[in-house]
Amino acid sequence: MATLEQALAEHHRALQRYVRFRISNSTDAEDVLQEVYSAAAQGFSSLRDHASIKAWLVGIARNKCADYFRRTYRHNEIPLKDAERIAVLPCRFAAARDSLVLDTLEKLSAPDRQILHMFYWQELPQKEIARRLCLPLGTVKSRLHHARERFRTAYPIKQRGAIPMKSVMPKLLPDYTITASPLPPFPCKWEELMGWFIVPRLGEKLSWAMYDFPERLRTEEDHLQVVGRALVHGIEGVEIEVETLDPMSNNQTGDDDAYVQRSFVAQLTDTHCRILAETHSQGGLKQMYTFLDGDAFLQNWGFGEENCGNETNLTPKGLITREGNVLTTRDGQKELMDVVGRYTVTIGGKPFDTVCVEMHEAYMGGMASEQFIDATGRTVLWRRFNADDWKLDHYGRTWTDMLPDSETLVINGKTYVHWYDCITSYIL
Repeated sequence: MATLEQALAEHHRALQRYVRFRISNSTDAEDVLQEVYSAAAQGFSSLRDHASIKAWLVGIARNKCADYFRRTYRHNEIPLKDAERIAVLPCRFAAARDSLVLDTLEKLSAPDRQILHMFYWQELPQKEIARRLCLPLGTVKSRLHHARERFRTAYPIKQRGAIPMKSVMPKLLPDYTITASPLPPFPCKWEELMGWFIVPRLGEKLSWAMYDFPERLRTEEDHLQVVGRALVHGIEGVEIEVETLDPMSNNQTGDDDAYVQRSFVAQLTDTHCRILAETHSQGGLKQMYTFLDGDAFLQNWGFGEENCGNETNLTPKGLITREGNVLTTRDGQKELMDVVGRYTVTIGGKPFDTVCVEMHEAYMGGMASEQFIDATGRTVLWRRFNADDWKLDHYGRTWTDMLPDSETLVINGKTYVHWYDCITSYIL
């Protein structure tokens, strides 16, 4: 295991380039670099994965740069060119993908660039922008609206309102049956990206769709394709382009409720599969998140301790046991994933020999899912269940009341109600 001194010596030049690229004032850049070293010294003893020490150090550098810009922004000391650069180039992946954004910003007036930076990068509420700029709130709203429109007009790629993808998935979910098998579960090499069903490997492409119950009608549909290799904070993965037709509300970006484009960078190892970065357009600007962005990334795209990702080698661990539709987790634990049995899933008249992977609140609180995976490691059927009181304040009714005819699971004595299913082009 390398010492901190060895790590800093090895990665000093990379950190120096990182900080000086973002902060044009060399004196300030050197001060920030010293803050990085000090923070690294304080946190080194708690670092668990020394194989990712470069990414860890770059993450500290990125946070310290952000602290610097927040401090200086309060005194209106950020040169606009630095505001643009820090806004659109948070990592090498972003720099490669978003030169068009930078070029477009440079075509705008200084006031337009300033207000777009404050709203999208600083994530300041419009009231706060009005206070800092000493402007009426109505003026800020008007300026932001016109700045967005001028950016869209200047941006060379026109996407709003266009729906280039065509549906390839059935409009109605095929009939299926799920039959328990007396045979023991088989070991499974599951290399799909959790929640997106594609294997992050060059040459892969896949479509999948979501079907609401009880109507069984297709709602969201996604097309995914691995388009090349990519590097995020020194960690290599592959880039996956995603087109979404009729996205659910949590997958919408505000630009177009009927069509969304985004991309991931994902990494597949011998033991885990994880997302390293996600980017999408919002308000005419690219929004980018990487695994170094803390909760802003982890709550939507991360999984596992310190975003280690989902395990690829699946065998029963005894964390979850199942008898019929009654499940029990070890010591009542949550955030668990385990193989709970072997099942024959017959869908559209085709039988598939599968293992069932149960996830108890692994994605989010109040949710359970069951994923049926065949011997090739591909998902045949994915089913979502909600705790009966999930988002009760929002919906005002329990799920057994809203979907009285839906199947239920009982997990640790609590009822979960079947909401929707997903299938992929793999089974068609």
